[in-house]
Amino acid sequence: MGEWKKTGCVLCAQNCGLEVYVENNRIVKARGDRDNPRSKGYLCRKGANIAFHQHHADRISSPLKRVGDRFERISWDQAIGEIAERLKAIVETHGPRSLAYMGGGGQGCHFEAAFGVRLMRALGSRYHYNALAQELTGIFWASGRLAGRQYLYAIPHEEEADMLVAVGWNGMQSHQMPRAPLVLREFSKNPDKLLVVIDPRRSETAEIADIHLPVRPGTDALLARAMISIILEEGWQDREYLELHVQGFEEIEPWFRGFDARDAVRVCELDYDAVRGLCRLMTTRRWCMHTDLGVYMNRHSTATTYLLLLLLAVCGRLCVPGGNVIPGHLMPIGAHTDERDPKNWKTVTTGFPALMGVYPPNVMPEEILSDHPERLRAVLCCQSNPLRSFADTTMYEKAFGRLDLLVTCELSMTETARLSHYVLPARSGYESWDGTFFAWTFPEIYFQMRRPVVEPEGERLELSSIHTMLAEKLGIVPPIPDSLVEAASKDRLTFGAELMNYATAEPRALANMPFILAKTLGERLGSPNLAALWGLLQTAPKSFRKAAARAGFTPGITMGEEIFQAILDHPEGLILGLADKEDNFSMIAHEDKKLHVSIPEMDPWVREIEPGREEEALAPHPDYPLILQAGRHMSANANTLMRDPAWNEGRRACTVSVHPEDAGRIGISDGQIVRVITEAGEVEVEAEVTEATRKGQVLIPHGFGLVYQGRAYGANVNRLTKTTNRDRFAATPIHRYVPCRIEPA
Repeated sequence: MGEWKKTGCVLCAQNCGLEVYVENNRIVKARGDRDNPRSKGYLCRKGANIAFHQHHADRISSPLKRVGDRFERISWDQAIGEIAERLKAIVETHGPRSLAYMGGGGQGCHFEAAFGVRLMRALGSRYHYNALAQELTGIFWASGRLAGRQYLYAIPHEEEADMLVAVGWNGMQSHQMPRAPLVLREFSKNPDKLLVVIDPRRSETAEIADIHLPVRPGTDALLARAMISIILEEGWQDREYLELHVQGFEEIEPWFRGFDARDAVRVCELDYDAVRGLCRLMTTRRWCMHTDLGVYMNRHSTATTYLLLLLLAVCGRLCVPGGNVIPGHLMPIGAHTDERDPKNWKTVTTGFPALMGVYPPNVMPEEILSDHPERLRAVLCCQSNPLRSFADTTMYEKAFGRLDLLVTCELSMTETARLSHYVLPARSGYESWDGTFFAWTFPEIYFQMRRPVVEPEGERLELSSIHTMLAEKLGIVPPIPDSLVEAASKDRLTFGAELMNYATAEPRALANMPFILAKTLGERLGSPNLAALWGLLQTAPKSFRKAAARAGFTPGITMGEEIFQAILDHPEGLILGLADKEDNFSMIAHEDKKLHVSIPEMDPWVREIEPGREEEALAPHPDYPLILQAGRHMSANANTLMRDPAWNEGRRACTVSVHPEDAGRIGISDGQIVRVITEAGEVEVEAEVTEATRKGQVLIPHGFGLVYQGRAYGANVNRLTKTTNRDRFAATPIHRYVPCRIEPA
């Protein structure tokens, strides 16, 4: 007989609660968990098909070493010993800048980051490459300047809003907020609410919107500057809000005074009266904004994000109920790393700093292929498949082929694993204790620690165990006394007291605490991740403790233990804290608790975003007259986490969407195999001719072209993207604006 077990989805950042039916150590089916306080029983077809993620033929079960053009099975002792020896030799010979860690920010398993980052730091490196820097560092940076810390970014508080503005976000397909389709339909159907979509095409979200502004691809920044200008010229700005809560607005106001908003709207290919009407709604309604990759992966990415934050501020919609609010958190998903700080390393070849603690994957190939004496030579890659999920697959293949050492810790034999020197088998999110720190709720601080629902097969280990074994072999872990090991077998309060004594006596203890917890309490609990959670709760900051007290937890020295036990008692997830709903400005890190909106570095960039220059820049390329949206959120894709294509059997999952007029001009028909060509390369893919696509724009979903059981399924859109087509400041890829052409194949 089987058993229903509570867990959560690991296929997107919403991590909806799931109940899975397990029989003979296999997930047989899944349903939404009605007890989950965030998703409340909702799930999409990805979560419903989670078994295809967990069980498939390309799962790895033992350590592998590449010997020539094949892989040989080796023991854990041999793998850890050889990898440690090679890592040590590379760092000693070429310096710590020769090493990079890539990972620690998957969609469902965040705990290994504490171990992977600590291992990287112990070897002297700071180069942490992560998917966050592929998408979101522009908004983290702009938010950091406004609020004082890069992890203090604002999310839409749609529960108390009467208008939701979606910019470059197709929530009906991509989610990016809890229960997104349900929330969007409620805005669409409620006569007292408005759903507004700013998107070039009539997406699934635009289809149900009250207002759709079909902005010209690549003109989001120009539109944002025009809207702020209209509001100021009409005198609609929230003067009281600007006076009380904003610092430095008078320094940037000249950017918008006298700006030709009417001409800008013309270049955006929009109706001026419609834009002006929306501006009026924004200054009279209780609204919030949701942005997504249509902004973050488009022209002027960082500048657009900044201008949209200014638009919110001008309308008085930041840090207020029903606006965009700074959520509370148990643990920030990244670290504040100010690029102006001389201690913040820059990449040696491309000169990009860490933002939110991570470096952009777009520059890694150049850092490897460089002739710089401190170029990257070794990469430890965990929970990441850059050969499919990051821009310019061809460049990544070339770069990774030059590495002295590539170690991949993964669930599956991915495209990246196939290029590695060593492949180490990791447990999945359903074979281990793990969780995430995405802060998508307000005022609630939600958390779920997923527990194993199936037993791991073969020699798979939690990623944190792998990092700990490497750290131990490299001599990073300080000696652990028997008294601490013995205390771990007793109650946790006794262990905590003994750990405090040890940390006082051992100078290296605090810096290497994740490994010490793994070797002591982790052995007792059966999971380094679970031990790390306990340690995190004992040292949680005062702001979280206040939020936890609001949620009913007992203030004092035992609060961490009380919360830890509550997490163990609630496999469905629970609310750990409540942010101060009435005073969101208290979250701001600036001493004056105001939003600091003047960013001098943005001055030349914003000023150049004007109608004449934009119209010239947007002129069609003679060789590549169409604009490719490289990457499209669909219910049929899950980046590279769903390897087995059987989960999409019977669906038309990977096509290039083309407007009928463009198809007629090119001479192609629906269902025909066509060739899509860009400056980076070309792919062959099935054409889908549809009115839902904007004329002049074509779309290909991401997450396809995966090689499963020796066969590729669909087209790899990252064959068409270049690492150098990137944001000038954050280096995020400009995937939503890739000039291309289409030919019959």
